[in-house]
Amino acid sequence: MKPLATALILLASPLTAAEIWVTNEKDDTISVIDIDTLDVTRTIPTGERPRGITFSKDFSRVYICASNSDTVQVMDPETGKILHDLPSGEDPEQFVLHPNDRHLYIANEDDAVTTVVDTETRKVIAQINVGIEPEGMAVSPDGKIAITTSETTNMAHWIDTDTRQIVANTLVDARPRHAEFTANGSELWVSSEIGGTITVFDVATHAEKAKLDFAVKGVHPDRVQPVGFEFTEDEKTAFVALGPSNHVAVVNAETYEVEDYILVGRRVWHMAFSPDKSLLFTTNGVSGDVTVIDVAKREAIKTIKVGRFPWGAAFRP
Repeated sequence: MKPLATALILLASPLTAAEIWVTNEKDDTISVIDIDTLDVTRTIPTGERPRGITFSKDFSRVYICASNSDTVQVMDPETGKILHDLPSGEDPEQFVLHPNDRHLYIANEDDAVTTVVDTETRKVIAQINVGIEPEGMAVSPDGKIAITTSETTNMAHWIDTDTRQIVANTLVDARPRHAEFTANGSELWVSSEIGGTITVFDVATHAEKAKLDFAVKGVHPDRVQPVGFEFTEDEKTAFVALGPSNHVAVVNAETYEVEDYILVGRRVWHMAFSPDKSLLFTTNGVSGDVTVIDVAKREAIKTIKVGRFPWGAAFRP
């Protein structure tokens, strides 16, 4: 085919809009939101109680923690077809894909272990004993450290990904739920749901560097429960989901000061940015919807109805 003809065909082909994928843990489905129209375009069935969700580096596969099915499902995002299941250990909740795009680190809440699965061979290559009720998972940008947070032990467990051994245990406040490294790998942030805080660690020393507290006007402190959070691209700002307070906090990630609070849906869990990070999508479990936040304006601009108890979110360009 001549180059001009090929170019004309490409121009005539519809462009695929970027999407936000949301797991609905009570409906056993995924809602797919078109970022351009801000509408749900597909509802895809999954295994029982889907929670954690992430894509492969090339976005050709999507991994889903089907917690009550005790498996990680691998789906073709184009067709919505389940390609195969991966062994995950019992009750997988959150997971993280190693930078090698091959190894999944999975928190098994009921077994007090972190399971490492090779997505190519589809086999478990390690199970690491951690604290009671592990939930949060993170991996450093260089791939050398994995983090598991344990809700009941109130710890972040630092795992050497080469030896697959715990090298440090650091205390946080009650019921840690989510963990993230900064892009340069120098800091680790861990949210504590019942403690109402985020602890910031210096990665080089494992020492506590800062602690963030939250106070939403008119909301009882017991309802201010930080769970998921996301950093802006320049990492100067963090958006923190505050659970049943129904607000997202806007945090200066350099001074660790809270700058604003944004009202969203009921019991906000997790979040995902659009690919250009101009919009932030929050999963609101109790109200069964997603709030769309204009990042620059720091305000909610739309509510999108999804399934029952939306939990996890991930973008697909």
